[in-house]
Amino acid sequence: VVFSPDNKFLVTAMHEPALHGWRLADARHMRMTGYPGRVRSLSWGIGGKALATSGADSVIMWPFASKDGPMGKEPAMLAPLKAKVTMVACHPKQEILAAGYSDGTVLMVRLGDGAEILVRRNGSPPVSALAWNAKGTILAFADEDGAAGLLTL
Repeated sequence: VVFSPDNKFLVTAMHEPALHGWRLADARHMRMTGYPGRVRSLSWGIGGKALATSGADSVIMWPFASKDGPMGKEPAMLAPLKAKVTMVACHPKQEILAAGYSDGTVLMVRLGDGAEILVRRNGSPPVSALAWNAKGTILAFADEDGAAGLLTL
């Protein structure tokens, strides 16, 4: 369960491969569907303009810039691979996100144009954790076998 940074929306992952959300001002609810797998990771972009999610072979970015959030809108899809996205973490100060995949890959993705930087190659267990420090200068990641790494920017 996550609140948007402006506290206008509440979004929760469901047991099914979908999200359920509410606009808090009037309790209007929304469903965000179309995922091939369960959504296990959610992260708000800068200012809450978009919500990055796992659960597909691309990072699914739901638009929240308008007062209606994603209602009636299609999501953007970034960083497609042949593996499922397992974790997402938006940068705290820049329009960048980190994505971890089921094959161990970790990518950094620029939200404006989808440009990708490889942080960790595939060939290891699924990524189970991703986090930026508060300044956005260090990205931490870990996999299901307990291997971890830090990328200092």
